[in-house]
Amino acid sequence: MKIILASTSPRRFKILKEKGFEFEAYPVRLDEEKFMKSLPPEEAAKRISLEKAIMAAKKIKDGVIIGADTVVVYNNTVFGKPRTPEEAVEMLKLLSGKVHEVITAISIIEVKNGEKCREFVECVKTKVKMMKLSEEEIKAYVNTGEPLDKAGAYAIQGLGGIFIEWINGCYYNVIGLPIAKLYELLKEIGITPKWIQQNKACEVDL
Repeated sequence: MKIILASTSPRRFKILKEKGFEFEAYPVRLDEEKFMKSLPPEEAAKRISLEKAIMAAKKIKDGVIIGADTVVVYNNTVFGKPRTPEEAVEMLKLLSGKVHEVITAISIIEVKNGEKCREFVECVKTKVKMMKLSEEEIKAYVNTGEPLDKAGAYAIQGLGGIFIEWINGCYYNVIGLPIAKLYELLKEIGITPKWIQQNKACEVDL
């Protein structure tokens, strides 16, 4: 069954590809601000991920569509992607030395003959502790450009990983796609990576 990733995120694309899933990427554009302003963080992430999947589902006749949205939350404040270097600096100052939460919502829609037949919406949460950063460290990091397209203004899988003291929960969730939860949901539909299909009958004693 065809898998569609309704996302423009190269990080989600990379995670799915590395884990052996065959899929097509379908970029979608959505005004996320209206949901962020009107809903609590977890509900906003769920709604945004579902809207992304719905938009892509309208374009296909048969397949499974994956939508996802990641938000960084500290003190009940949502940190999206900074629009300017100055905004990135302010975000990092607020997160410096603190524990915050990363929430990723996953929505899956199964479409057959142009009709939706199944839908799943789940959230995964990870606690993240960022070390206390100096102004020089923050400015140096922002000057690399990495924080400018990342929720919370950092990338744990990139240069920003040097600042993360610990996490409690799924690492891939912090990147933007909790792959274990996604795999669990896809199995409900009967989808597994090809390498599992090819090797599940091997003669190994367990």
